[in-house]
This record gives sequence, C-alpha cells and structure tokens, in this order.
Amino acid sequence: MACKWLAALKEISPRIARVALLVNPDTAPLKGTFYLRAFDEAARMLGVEPTNSFVHNAGEVETAIAALEQPGNSGLIVAPEAFTTNNRELIIALAARYHVPATYGLRQFPVTGGLLSYGPDTVDTVRRAATYIDRALRGDNPGELPVQAPTKFELVVNLRTAKALGLNIPESFLLRADEVID
Repeated sequence: MACKWLAALKEISPRIARVALLVNPDTAPLKGTFYLRAFDEAARMLGVEPTNSFVHNAGEVETAIAALEQPGNSGLIVAPEAFTTNNRELIIALAARYHVPATYGLRQFPVTGGLLSYGPDTVDTVRRAATYIDRALRGDNPGELPVQAPTKFELVVNLRTAKALGLNIPESFLLRADEVID
C-alpha cells in the first residue's frame, strides 16, 4: 500500500522531493513500522527522500506537518490507523494550512477535505464480512474460518483540495479514480 500511496502522490505532484509517513506508534500495527520498509523502498524507486514522522498527540502532528512546508516540494502520507483516523480533521486542516499535498489510506479523508486516498473499499469489506457472520450463525467455528484480505480497492480524489494546493491533476489519473469529489 505504501508504494501505491507514494506513487499516486508523486504522479499528481511530480515536484515532490521529500515525503513523510505520519503514524502514531502507540496505535498503529507493529508500533508504526508496518509500512516503513515498503515506504522506504518506494521512495528510493521514485527518487524522493523518505521521512518517518512518529507522532503521539496533536502538537506533534502540527510540528511534523509544519516541518514539511519549510523546504517546499514535500508531501505527506498518512497511515490508516486509529490515531490518524480520529484526528483526520486536524491532519487535513494542517496539510491545507501548510500547503502539503497528502494521501491517505481511507476514503473518509478526501470526503472530509483531504486530497486523495487509496485503500480498501470498506463497504465491500463489510459486505464480505456478512458471509462470515452467516457461517458462524450456522455453526461454523469462527476460529477455523480463513482470514480474508480486502479484494476491492478504491481511489478517491478531492478536486477542490487539489485546486487549493495549486495542483493540476492529470486527466489520466482522474479517469482511474473511483470517485472524484468536485
């Protein structure tokens, strides 16, 4: 996922030279390191400098995002986890204030005003979970049911946010999007 997030961000903002991965190690999988290896590899492949921004509170979020404004040509990837989701309005507002293009792993972010997201289609995931519930209610042992990964992913782009950041999103990118918010 980290590679997809970074590639999408680089495609719509090709001048990006440095990207931070924002995550709270207290609430994220594997203490915030779950995405790091893929993020670092993707950054090398795309010629950008990766930065890890481990944050624990709102003040640290602002410090991390404000630091991206100073050198310019910076971007932000916000890992999908409990802390970042609960603080999405703050993160989106700070990314706008400091003019930092950001991508997210959950569609709630661009719907709330963030730039773009790429991640599992949560409606499809919940719909598929219903079959598990049905099987459990019919007597299957839930502990013996196979773990399922998401199979449907969606790209959501917020054009208002792109315009506010001065980004011209390529038509080819918009055609691949599952949803474009005007």
